[in-house]
Amino acid sequence: MSDAEALFAVLRQSADPAAAAALEKLVRDGPEPALNRINALAFAAANGLGEERTIAALLHATRLGLFQMSWNVLCPGCGGMLGAYASLKTVQSEQYHCHLCAAGYEPTLDEMVEVTFTVDPRIRRIPAHVPHELPFADYYRQIFCSSGVDIPEDLETRLEQIMLDVVELPPGEKAILSLQLPAEFVIVFDPVTHATQFIDVQGEPTRERQSLTMVLNKLSTPNSTLAMHPGPLRLTLENATDTRVLPGVWIANDAMHDILGRRRHFLTAKRLLTNQTFRDLYRADTLDIDQRLKIVSLTFLFTDLKGSTELYERVGDLVAFDLVKAHFQLLNDIVAEESGAVVKTIGDAVMATFPSPDRALAAALRIREAMRGFNSERQREELLLKIGIHEGPCLAVMLNDRQDYFGQTVNIAARVQHLAMSRAIFATRPVVEDPQSAALLDGAGLTATAQHYALRGLASEMPVYEIP
Repeated sequence: MSDAEALFAVLRQSADPAAAAALEKLVRDGPEPALNRINALAFAAANGLGEERTIAALLHATRLGLFQMSWNVLCPGCGGMLGAYASLKTVQSEQYHCHLCAAGYEPTLDEMVEVTFTVDPRIRRIPAHVPHELPFADYYRQIFCSSGVDIPEDLETRLEQIMLDVVELPPGEKAILSLQLPAEFVIVFDPVTHATQFIDVQGEPTRERQSLTMVLNKLSTPNSTLAMHPGPLRLTLENATDTRVLPGVWIANDAMHDILGRRRHFLTAKRLLTNQTFRDLYRADTLDIDQRLKIVSLTFLFTDLKGSTELYERVGDLVAFDLVKAHFQLLNDIVAEESGAVVKTIGDAVMATFPSPDRALAAALRIREAMRGFNSERQREELLLKIGIHEGPCLAVMLNDRQDYFGQTVNIAARVQHLAMSRAIFATRPVVEDPQSAALLDGAGLTATAQHYALRGLASEMPVYEIP
């Protein structure tokens, strides 16, 4: 048995068998590009697999050494890669600049950081393991573009239509291109260094040769737009880096924007941080102690047991502990099945996160029903659960040696839970007015009723909805 076969045998024991089998088939028979920067969501859809089980299988496979995980900072405009890192700990810049889009972005974990998986070279060697040897179109497809870009199958043909020229330039080399500039907006762009020069070609055509020199280095900075006339251009390109570069001259027309603008869903860092398998496998190995990463929207669910002190007194510590432990496992299973993760337990309380309000609400409804069954089996209401949900921005941080969250959204969610009575679900307006949440309530025949409450730390009252 080969090393890969042995590792896949282990994977089948720890992950969903169908997902493990699909990954094994991909590694054994899949085309080489498909093994680079795997989009977990697209892979799940293509193989008829559940997203959460596919993500879990890829995480287990990475832990076993079958794949390498990459945290990639993306440009939300063009979908290009602004940085690729082996760990989220190295996403440290306060701002990333895309020279192609001439825009700067503060990184957030919602849509600007993706997580992809590439087969480990010890398992199977693919050309993407040596990116400086890839042809231009393959480099653009496999290295420059994020997994959220839906690259057309006929990319090479489309590139021929929008590129005046492209050159492969070894380290320290110089190239001179003779071009005929059309009366359009033109971009000189290198996907390796991201060096960019905009040229606004307009006015009367000229027969005089125009000249432009561009030095490509790893410290490229934004350039002002040059004005030139339609006509001949002598373009001198100099590679001042220690790696091969691939500068090309692009026509920035609708065809170019069509290539850059095609999108598909991808696995965001936010979603992975709210994945239970990820938290179980990686625990503290996520952020540096002083790192603070923004999340635009995360949904928090808090639960707490009502009357737990009386429960311990009534049934004794040993029986009460077993009941509370069983309730924790029930909550953990449902949270994980609804794309969430339990961040921590605080006494008898639970703090969980979800990528969207509807998943948190779905989990809350299931938890409430499961607790009814839990108590029904014992023919008495031993455990009465209070639930609160709130959605909003927050910071991903490290607290007490584990990945946690900080901010007013967390505080409000906890205080909303304190308002709840036993068996009640209390949620804020962002949760109940989310379109998917509203559809979920409507499908369950439930109506959320609002009351205004003064929450500690807030200057004014806010509406909180009770879901019966």
